[in-house]
Amino acid sequence: MKGLIEISGMFENYPDVLNVTDIQKMLGIGKNTAYRLIKENKIQNIKIGKTYKIPKYCVIEFLANKDCTNPV
Repeated sequence: MKGLIEISGMFENYPDVLNVTDIQKMLGIGKNTAYRLIKENKIQNIKIGKTYKIPKYCVIEFLANKDCTNPV
């Protein structure tokens, strides 16, 4: 499993606060999967009005803690 520093380096070009489109690009997933991860709180997030804001470190923690034997 990759370390946090190694994973965070992969995403250095992304802003510190992400939107759903950003996490789709980062993880290579579709819109429905991105919203499912957010709504199931698998990726920590903040909802402001109708918009989800995701701190970049939450995506990094999600990846660092993900069990590679289980699908998303």
